Amino acid sequence: MTKPILVNVTEEIVQGLVRFILHGSEYQTFCHCEFCQMDIAADVLNHLPTVYVSTSTAREEAFQLLKTPEKMERINKQIILSVHNVGKRPHHKI
Repeated sequence: MTKPILVNVTEEIVQGLVRFILHGSEYQTFCHCEFCQMDIAADVLNHLPTVYVSTSTAREEAFQLLKTPEKMERINKQIILSVHNVGKRPHHKI
């Protein structure tokens, strides 16, 4: 039996997408520091439902459920909104 885990699958998806989106051509002028990435991810996660799982099998199933076009569109829209919100009010000195 594998060791139990506790994972928020939404968080894993959001953190990967935040890094990916920030390094795209549309967001070259935005700050890419860890503070801003974490602020963006935190803001996004405060607007999305959490999906916690406790096994690797459940994690894979949750990933498949969250990667539907409709859910990915919702996540991406929230990330873009959060990027702009954090960009207006960064929590560090520029």
